Amino acid sequence: MNLQEILSNYVKQAVKSDFSIDIKTVEFQSTRKEFAGDITVVIFPMLRFVKGNPVQIGETIGTYLVENVAEVKAFNVVKGFLNVEISDGYYINFFNGIKDDKAFGFISPKAEEKAIMVEYSSPNTNKPLHLGHVRNNLLGYSVAEILKASGKKVYKTQIINDRGIHICKSMLAWERFGNGETPESTGLKGDKLVGNYYVKFDQEYKREIQDLISKGSTEDEAKKHAPILIEAQNMLLKWESGDEETVALWKKMNGWVYEGFSESYKNLGVDFDTLYYESNTYLLGKEFVAEGLKSGVFQKEEDGSVWCDLTEDGLDKKIVQRADGTAVYMTQDIGTAIQRIKDFPDVGGMVYTVGNEQDYHFQVLFLILKKLGFEWAKNLYHLSYGMVDLPSGKMKSREGTVVDADDLIDDMASTAEEISEELGKLDGYSQEEKKELYKMIGLGALKYYVLKVDPKKRILFDPKESIDFQGNTGPFIQYTYARIQSILRKADLNSNVMLSALETSLHPKEKELIKQIQLFPEVIQNAADNHSPALIANYTYDLVKEFNSFYQNVSILGADNDSEKTLRVQLSQVVANTIKNSFGLLGIQVPERM
Repeated sequence: MNLQEILSNYVKQAVKSDFSIDIKTVEFQSTRKEFAGDITVVIFPMLRFVKGNPVQIGETIGTYLVENVAEVKAFNVVKGFLNVEISDGYYINFFNGIKDDKAFGFISPKAEEKAIMVEYSSPNTNKPLHLGHVRNNLLGYSVAEILKASGKKVYKTQIINDRGIHICKSMLAWERFGNGETPESTGLKGDKLVGNYYVKFDQEYKREIQDLISKGSTEDEAKKHAPILIEAQNMLLKWESGDEETVALWKKMNGWVYEGFSESYKNLGVDFDTLYYESNTYLLGKEFVAEGLKSGVFQKEEDGSVWCDLTEDGLDKKIVQRADGTAVYMTQDIGTAIQRIKDFPDVGGMVYTVGNEQDYHFQVLFLILKKLGFEWAKNLYHLSYGMVDLPSGKMKSREGTVVDADDLIDDMASTAEEISEELGKLDGYSQEEKKELYKMIGLGALKYYVLKVDPKKRILFDPKESIDFQGNTGPFIQYTYARIQSILRKADLNSNVMLSALETSLHPKEKELIKQIQLFPEVIQNAADNHSPALIANYTYDLVKEFNSFYQNVSILGADNDSEKTLRVQLSQVVANTIKNSFGLLGIQVPERM
């Protein structure tokens, strides 16, 4: 039982004993710094059941706790807040119980529980990954790791959007302007090469629009009738009908892209358990469109297009199949969800990591799946997140103004190198060690900067600001971890020694640090419930601030006696382990030296 559970039971007993009333819940909060105490019982919610002065009620409950609870040594009441002081012995016993647990805070999944599938990345095969994909990947990967740590079985997946008009645009541009060039002949990563032709298509499309306007067309007519767009639409129809030449070109160019993606994922430090391809799942979606037509979930319009009318549910009408029989995104997403449950029958829910511009799409998707009769559809969650902006403005793929993910990772390492050299922190490192460390610091800075922000909020990403060895940054936390490792290397102490709760008293800074460590399991559960890596990131920063205050106020290796030294070294070790584990949940590595 944790401290809140112990106190909750006794507070209920106190209210029953002194006021003859049963209360179901007890509200706690951290004691404010200006008052003595470790945990605060909030009296005000009890006033609905217990009539009287909140200060007197607090005094009565406080007296009961001191008399009946070994862990409680004193109390004070400020207005309607009962501040409870907990004995040092309680914290020492707690610390002895967890100090050797390398997985403290983590829960193993139960065999009987349903698994969760987390989807992230989900790129198009017509361009390389960019800064927006970086936030998506970091969020999805971290949420998957947090759910795992909270006791869930998790599958990490992505849907690769490898079909559709946008893919045909890159294919057509390469066919027209590529002169047979390949990743090998150009030295470019495959995804970058294909992305260049997506930009080339847009340039040619705009040129043709202007040409048609100059000949008397309106802008709307020109946009619809530009020859290159009509040719791309015809290419899509040929692909869907299985035209051999078109399919061969599609396979070749997608193959280039997959190799490029694979390298980017490795650089970013994310992975997947299984992959899905839109080209496989859209057909299953079309099957269920046909089923939905039979059951009345969908209706066919006069032009042959198929729609779902959700107006009675407060939404709109949504197309699920075009008049020419080709699939739309919704068709594919219906098919993908159903295929995943077929492939993994133990999955009981899914998390979709997709930007907030798709909020409506997922409202509709989840509702359609419910209407099609799938019980698991009630456990679908859209992990909606805000866009990432740069000081220079918004990115656009088709105009070639995106920040390439690989370039960003390289730039972060370069910025880390520049700042580290200025600070002169790496004397005695080999060039190879420096290179590894720069990458670790650069990636850590990027990941932490992105993940410390609530997913729903938009981010203005400033690379320089993210690589700072002071403040709420990845490098500051990495540096603290490396500092602790330096202390541990010098300590030369048996870390298995158990300290007696009866004979040891705690310095206030030791107690505060143990209290912060104690929060970790609850933070993991909250982060899992809220799908928010920001809760882990900001907890870690608070832990590091608490450790640095401890480090500045007490001597660790120069402690007055062996008992003090043992506790302080063990405390440092547990803090380091907690930093490593929490950063692991964010996909961030920590350096042994820095």
